[in-house]
Amino acid sequence: MKYFAVRRPVLCMFVIGAFVAALPPPAIAADALPADDAVPADDAVPADPGYSWWKGNLHTHSLWSDGNDFPEMIAEWYRTHGYHFLALSDHNILSDGQKWLAVAEVERRGGPDALPKYRKRFGGDWVETRRDPKGDALTVRLKPLDEFRHLVEQRGQFMLIPGEEISDQVGNLPLHLNVTNLRDLILPLGGRTIREAMAADLRAVEEQSKKSGRDTLVHLNHPNFGWAVTAEDLAAVIEERFFEVYNGHTGVSNGGDKHRAGTEEIWDVANTLRLARLNAPPLFGLATDDSHDYHGRGQQHPGRGWIMVRARRLTPESLIRAMKAGDFYSSSGVTLRDVRYDETARKLTLDIEGEPDVTYTTRFVGTPRGVSLEAEERVGADGRPLVTTKKYAADVGRTFAEVTGTSPSYELKGDELYVRAIVTSSKPHADPTFKGQLLQAWTQPVGWSIQKKPSQETP
Repeated sequence: MKYFAVRRPVLCMFVIGAFVAALPPPAIAADALPADDAVPADDAVPADPGYSWWKGNLHTHSLWSDGNDFPEMIAEWYRTHGYHFLALSDHNILSDGQKWLAVAEVERRGGPDALPKYRKRFGGDWVETRRDPKGDALTVRLKPLDEFRHLVEQRGQFMLIPGEEISDQVGNLPLHLNVTNLRDLILPLGGRTIREAMAADLRAVEEQSKKSGRDTLVHLNHPNFGWAVTAEDLAAVIEERFFEVYNGHTGVSNGGDKHRAGTEEIWDVANTLRLARLNAPPLFGLATDDSHDYHGRGQQHPGRGWIMVRARRLTPESLIRAMKAGDFYSSSGVTLRDVRYDETARKLTLDIEGEPDVTYTTRFVGTPRGVSLEAEERVGADGRPLVTTKKYAADVGRTFAEVTGTSPSYELKGDELYVRAIVTSSKPHADPTFKGQLLQAWTQPVGWSIQKKPSQETP
């Protein structure tokens, strides 16, 4: 009896508490709720934002593949250098799951101060090291994107987008495609030819995009790397709409050589074949870093090339949809306040943000309708034919007009397949990829049109 006399109040309180917890929550008077326009935060998300230019890089490497720094450190570099978005695009891997890397390998790539700098920036409690269970080597854990992104992202100012560089191979030819905003890893599928492999990899991305419900973007990387992808290849695989006209890596031969076409010529040849022969939409051109080196070691540095996307919001979907609409330009240092194409007046106008004592020359480039598509094989130093972009008529990618100043414009005459603009500054690049490099910007082709039923002819 004594036991129950002591415990009965506790038991009663438990029963009453359980009963009260089961009751529905009390109603709140309407006048006690905050007003519709009351915002608790001082950085409210605008309901109807205007358009802004967002700066970003979609081709970046880290210690997850062949880069030499930790992904958090790389993201911090871009965040603190005026970028709004970044895609970490390591080779055939996502920054996901558990990955431990030998400290000796980190030091081999990034130098002896790579790990101390990481620890100093993010703290000793953040950096995880351990002895390899299968040996005695000291290892460090590479943090996955979903774990570290919350430390560096800022709403409306900077964000990270999942990315991967699908690194495929056809014989001895490298085929690399960057995928932005994917959900799951996509392994290269290969093929008998560059075209077959490219089409297969693009289908795999499209299938995942439909399954996941995510907007994704695929662009071909550095077509002249290993002299692997020709303009004819790019024209034929019409599912691909994006490629790198400028890549900041020193070993990808943007300018071609005396026997092979540079990326500018490849762009014009591919777009001419698409519009004049295949009745397919043109390619849009990106500038990227393809950065690998962040400690003053190596040659593949960040900050050499980027894209400027005009969109209402800083979200992956808004950026990708704007890019698919062609509402972006690429740059290695020239800033455009505005790019306008008036479809009624058929006029392309640029507003360049000029610098003191710097001159700007804009070339309006394109191909006239009715141009001959006959082409001849290129030959190497030994006189033998090269498997490379063929040589076409001089009118393919010709300069329609050249304008000096910060407000250039071009009114289409009506006989152009398309027109795009290249702005070249007189200012040298601070970190050039080739001798004598000047700052530039590239706009997307405008004034083009296609019929409803694309041709099946292959270039």
